[in-house]
Amino acid sequence: MPSSLRFIVPLILVLAAIAYALAPLVDQQTLRWFVRDLDIRSALIANTIEEPLQELLTTGKKARIEGFFNRITQDERLYALGYCSSSGGAMVSSRSLPADVRCSVLERWEAPGEHLLPSGKGPLHIAVKPLVSEVAPAGRLVLVHDMSFVVRRSEETKRYVFFLFMGLAAVISLITVVIAQISWRGWMNGVQSLLRGEGLLRNPAAGTQPGLTEFTPIARDLQRLIRELETESRARDEGQITWSADALRAILHGELRGDDVIVVSNREPYIHQRRGDAIEVQRPASGLVTALEPIMRACSGTWIAHGSGSADREVVDKKDCVAVPPEDPSYQIRRVWLTAEEEAGYYYGFANEGMWPLCHIAHVRPTFRSGDWAQYVTVNRKFAKAVVSEAKTDAPIVLVQDYHFALLPKMIREQLPNATVISFWHIPWPNPESFAICPWREEILAGMLGSSILGFHTQFHCNNFVDTVDRFLEARVDRESFTVSLGGKLTAVRRYPISIAWPPEPEMLEKSVADCRADLRLANDLPPDHRLGTGVDRLDYTKGIVERFRAIERLLELKPEWVGRFSFVQIAAPTRSGIDEYQHHEAQVRTLATRINARFARNGSPPIVLKIEHHGPREVYEYFRAADLCFVSSLHDGMNLVAKEFVAARDDERGVLILSEFTGAARELPEALIVNPYDSDQCAVALHLALSMPEAEQRDRMRLMRGLVAEYNVFRWAGRMLLDAAAMRRRIHLTEKSGVLGS
Repeated sequence: MPSSLRFIVPLILVLAAIAYALAPLVDQQTLRWFVRDLDIRSALIANTIEEPLQELLTTGKKARIEGFFNRITQDERLYALGYCSSSGGAMVSSRSLPADVRCSVLERWEAPGEHLLPSGKGPLHIAVKPLVSEVAPAGRLVLVHDMSFVVRRSEETKRYVFFLFMGLAAVISLITVVIAQISWRGWMNGVQSLLRGEGLLRNPAAGTQPGLTEFTPIARDLQRLIRELETESRARDEGQITWSADALRAILHGELRGDDVIVVSNREPYIHQRRGDAIEVQRPASGLVTALEPIMRACSGTWIAHGSGSADREVVDKKDCVAVPPEDPSYQIRRVWLTAEEEAGYYYGFANEGMWPLCHIAHVRPTFRSGDWAQYVTVNRKFAKAVVSEAKTDAPIVLVQDYHFALLPKMIREQLPNATVISFWHIPWPNPESFAICPWREEILAGMLGSSILGFHTQFHCNNFVDTVDRFLEARVDRESFTVSLGGKLTAVRRYPISIAWPPEPEMLEKSVADCRADLRLANDLPPDHRLGTGVDRLDYTKGIVERFRAIERLLELKPEWVGRFSFVQIAAPTRSGIDEYQHHEAQVRTLATRINARFARNGSPPIVLKIEHHGPREVYEYFRAADLCFVSSLHDGMNLVAKEFVAARDDERGVLILSEFTGAARELPEALIVNPYDSDQCAVALHLALSMPEAEQRDRMRLMRGLVAEYNVFRWAGRMLLDAAAMRRRIHLTEKSGVLGS
């Protein structure tokens, strides 16, 4: 025992010294973390209030602006707000703005930027964000955050660190006393077993390490505690995760313990088509497929989809499954077969003549027929049966995609009550007044609320959905937590902005930008120095192709110097050609392109090159890399991944993105030229600005957009949903456990 004390006392002193030395490092690291979080928070607040602030600035009424700032600064940590106009004058601010922060002081600071200012109450974090608008005065927004909470938390952290090391010293001391009673030979064998991951948890019946069996319960408790701490740490600090396919696998196998993942969508990621005696594999032009296919490669599992290819039945096994991708299989497609009547009623009828125009509000009258609704219900039941048959456990994770399967979540939960159903609505959700015209509105809402988590691209769409539920269902809506309770089942309504895989696959970028520019100009009979724009869409009336062509016509009217020097290549993949509205839209697009070309064609170079045909991902990327600009003019869109794909393709940091304000992407990519596609003059000005933009400005804009797409990629989109699903599962497990203990 005296020899043990000679070891224990120095150990306690050493650990106390380490704890004392670590305290300043803990202070510095804590401050860096909080400053980084406040920088992000400042940017989010600035983006949120920018639009209403610009509207107030146009009125010029200082009292209204100050009242607006005072309301916002009721937030616990947002200390003060101020605004400095670039034209000079006194600062407009909330009452709480420190006297040291004035416009004259800010002019000596580098802007935009973040600064720390000492004060009696505690350090203040000051962020300066530029505001630029065509309708309001330019200026700078000043956001001041109270950082006194950092001081309090720093003191708490130092105490925790000190007590941790003292507790650690006590535990080590206790273990030392116990180990001293064990022979040196047995101790060494135990250490070797522990290093091999054995020892404490070995089965004593096997005859190995019988002397350590008393530690088995302790070791199990420690392992369980470590797993829980790792899980909480990952879920709590999502910003520290580098989102990739490997990170997604880690979440699936760590947070969700390797549960099987099932994706359900109408469109399949690989289509097998008969071409003479050969079978050709196609990848459809679809934002949904673009987003989900990398996730399935990362997680494996099963993708259930409608088998629509002419050779789809020839390649499946007896369970209607086929392994994909063909070159390197990593997951399987389970194909569901539909009759011609089912496809006509469910897909072309209710989904695309009813729900699609209803949700997009694109000036096309929705058509609802009872026969289409009956087929929609039948097909949703057929897919629910497929999900149940493919589930490997009674609690799978099912990702239901889009408006084709509004009824499916409820049907799945009725047969698999323990399933975690994550539904994602890829298109906009309208306001309650618009949705009210659907004859089966209550059934659709109840079906969607069978989801554990229901995701939309933007908070605006989440708000519309919750308002719609509140209007038409007897459900309990909690607007603080954004949850809906219907029939005792809770659904979380969340914003998950979808994105693309990052980085792009190497083969997409293996052809240089210079080669892409030269080859595509040659292929389209255009001069080598000809300026080129591109648009890549399905031939859908919501994509604003007609409005895009009118903007090009207006450009050539206002700026005739671009006649014969600029052409726009429109790639339009045929879609839903069996629907009258789409046939009419295609005819309108062709007619308009022909008329504009007849009016402005010079030297054999047409202003518009219209390609109504399917293009593979490589071909699309070549056009992205060859173009001087990409024009996305959607009239109403959930996200629009074409915008993000164009940004990903430009590793040369050149090119300009013109983006409709009615896309979800416009909220994430403000460095694009944001336009109203209905305003031909504004779009024409944006086209001219893009064609004449200096390379330095192109680079600055593209770098910012590429950084955002890299950080907020598709793996983050899926990972956030899976993390939320994991947290929900843990809460349910704890609730059930508490119920058992309570009984």
